[in-house]
Amino acid sequence: MASATGSRHPKLATDGAATDGVAPAPRRPRRFRRRLRTRIILSFLLLGTGLTALFAFLTDYARQRVENQLVEDVMNRNIDEYARRYALDPSRSPDLPVQQIRAFVFPAERFDRVRQEYPEWAQLPNGNHTITDIGPDGEPFPYKLAVRKTPDTWFFLAYDMSQAARGEAQLKRALFASILLFSALSLLIGWWSASRVMRPVTELAARLRAYRGSSQPKKLASHFPEDEVGQLAEALDDYSTRLTEVVQRDREFNADVSHELRTPLAVIKGAVELLLSRPDLDERTRARLQRIQRAEQQCSDLIGSLLLLSRNERGQGQSDVAKVAEQLLDSHRAQLGGKPLELRLEGGPGMVIDAPEAALSVALGNLVGNAVKYTPAGEVVVRLVPGAAQVVDTGPGLSEEDAARLFQRGYRGTHAGHSQGAGIGLSIVGRLCDLYGWDVSVHPRQDGQSGVVATLSFAGARPIAEA
Repeated sequence: MASATGSRHPKLATDGAATDGVAPAPRRPRRFRRRLRTRIILSFLLLGTGLTALFAFLTDYARQRVENQLVEDVMNRNIDEYARRYALDPSRSPDLPVQQIRAFVFPAERFDRVRQEYPEWAQLPNGNHTITDIGPDGEPFPYKLAVRKTPDTWFFLAYDMSQAARGEAQLKRALFASILLFSALSLLIGWWSASRVMRPVTELAARLRAYRGSSQPKKLASHFPEDEVGQLAEALDDYSTRLTEVVQRDREFNADVSHELRTPLAVIKGAVELLLSRPDLDERTRARLQRIQRAEQQCSDLIGSLLLLSRNERGQGQSDVAKVAEQLLDSHRAQLGGKPLELRLEGGPGMVIDAPEAALSVALGNLVGNAVKYTPAGEVVVRLVPGAAQVVDTGPGLSEEDAARLFQRGYRGTHAGHSQGAGIGLSIVGRLCDLYGWDVSVHPRQDGQSGVVATLSFAGARPIAEA
């Protein structure tokens, strides 16, 4: 059997904390994507938070630059003025024009004392330096130190930066609070904007769902303004019109084909029944007429099943699985033509399913037909088990390629060779299973023999005694 296994069924508060993206959720078997409304809200939130954080960072950076430049300009002017006044009268300590500044002057004879009492100052070159010491209260005490060293005198100006540091901390807290505030505001604006933007889209989706099952859906474009959603509604109306025309043509074609094929089949059936009623027929002619009769019945069943598939409708009726299986085996026995193959039915009591015999005959008949076609010798057994029918053969088995592509329309197995067939039989079986809620699976035999086991499981199968 040419088949395979298958189944159907203490830094700045702005340092990146507010702009981190949400970690993606784990992917589901069906790829999960955020709703468009959520993406719009997230876009507003990230944009508002990012711009606010950037503004806060630039504000703090500019404040630091301006403050440092102003302080250093003040210190440079004061230390130069201090040095000038000291040069005019070294015995008199000149007054400083700026508060928060302490001046220190050391002549050459006191350089060694500076190196002992202020070793860090002694090593500093000329210029302005930022230093942080520990104050009497144990808290950090930041200050700026202006250094001017000459061979005869060292001048130092210390500027208290503790008040500026407190102001900086307050500014940072205010900036962080502004980031939180504007992030919340961006979230609210994003939620409001997403609601306004998505409202017509949601309405369009609701109207589409309301038209489900309607053979003549109403026009959508008249309910929406001439914007992007209106253009989408017009495109959907056009697509719906063209799709309705295609479906209508398909239904008319199926009805026409069904009628035109059933007419000659009815003529063939009547002629065969009339010929079989003649008592003077020899056995050879009778066997041929019976073969024609079975072929006519198979064609009728196939036409009926395909017509139901094209309409996606379930046929009404009940079927005895054992009876249909025996009819299929009898039909194939008459076509063996001397092939060394035994066909038999095994299993317990029969069962009844809620499906017409035509559908069951097509589904089970394709499995039996494949087994008979691709089994050169041995046996093909239809085994009835609770809720299912198994077709077991002694054919060449499966290949990996068959396992991957078995139920694809048009695919023929690796053992098909030059045999006739279009490769749509198992595709039809799969579609019938989808229509009636059945399940079909094909796998290698597990008893050590070559061959394949095809299992057709029925939904709602029950023993004949309960039917």
